[in-house]
Amino acid sequence: MELIRRRSVTPDDAGCQQLIAEKLKPLGFHAEHLRFGDVDNLWITHGSGAPVFAFLGHTDVVPTGPVTDWHGDPFDPVVRDGMLYGRGAADMKGSVAAMAIALEKFVAAIPDHRGTAALLLTSDEEGTAQDGTRRVVEFLGRNNVKIDWCLVGEPSSLEALGDVVKNGRRGSLTGTLVVEGVQGHVAYPHLADNPIHASAPALAELCATEWDRGNEHYPPTSFQISNIHAGTGADNVIPGQVEILFNFRFSTALTPAQIQARMAEVLTRHKLKFKLHWQTPNLPFLTAAGQLFDAVRTVIKDVAGRDTVPSTAGGTSDGRFIAPTGAEVVELGPVNRTIHKVNECVSVADLETLTRMYERILGRLLA
Repeated sequence: MELIRRRSVTPDDAGCQQLIAEKLKPLGFHAEHLRFGDVDNLWITHGSGAPVFAFLGHTDVVPTGPVTDWHGDPFDPVVRDGMLYGRGAADMKGSVAAMAIALEKFVAAIPDHRGTAALLLTSDEEGTAQDGTRRVVEFLGRNNVKIDWCLVGEPSSLEALGDVVKNGRRGSLTGTLVVEGVQGHVAYPHLADNPIHASAPALAELCATEWDRGNEHYPPTSFQISNIHAGTGADNVIPGQVEILFNFRFSTALTPAQIQARMAEVLTRHKLKFKLHWQTPNLPFLTAAGQLFDAVRTVIKDVAGRDTVPSTAGGTSDGRFIAPTGAEVVELGPVNRTIHKVNECVSVADLETLTRMYERILGRLLA
């Protein structure tokens, strides 16, 4: 609840990381506050050497939306009927609190554990993700620190805590398509070239394309248009260009280069005058098996009595920056039904159970 009270709308940490560092300091944790640009990051550790187990989380939250639509102040947490309400309760201050308490209990019980127990927090996961976990991974690399196991606290569960864990994520490739036309008066279309009309058949084909069929670990690649902008604002002017923002969520069945080439072929075949601007892709990652996934699956069964299902569906997470270092990465967190919504909430009982799960996972790997 103290974390939720801090209005940490991305990329503002609003003192959340300091709160966690102060909580863990009496147990001998060492905290490194790493600020890159406008982003606060925290790397906090107990013990030394390998193996390194790291919890990964973020203290920033998305904007609240219309405050009047909430039951109360989104940053004034309240428990009602067993649910904790507040922005970030599920995504992901609940997990951050569970991680901190699990570390606290684990170290109090086993102060001479093997290896390193760590917590990495950033404040720009909900933002550009340029100066957060990405930069901390670079910092750790320069200091010869290699994470062996990374447990991300993103809200992975669908209906009940632990029913689904993320053992990977699809890649994400965003781009902007600009199609050129000729501006003119709507009453004289023969003197103009409407780029919206010209691009529509190509966009329809792109939307209908089967890019791949996925594979045993990933669903098929998807193409989605997220924004179309054109025109002067006047209803009697044919626009001179249209700008289209789009995104691919792709599996390991395709590479970014293959996607880019296939899209350019479609646009060229439709004889469009176009420019494509691509953002740096986020590549897919997968932890199909290993000590971390086995520990997570076993603990969920022991604590919650249910068999978990691995999944790579959904959006991206900061695990994409950890996986390329060779670490095993798994995501386990609360039910995600209300994340980014008005009246975001999480079950208090689930947070207590999640804390026990996190502590037991630590015990299986570092005790």
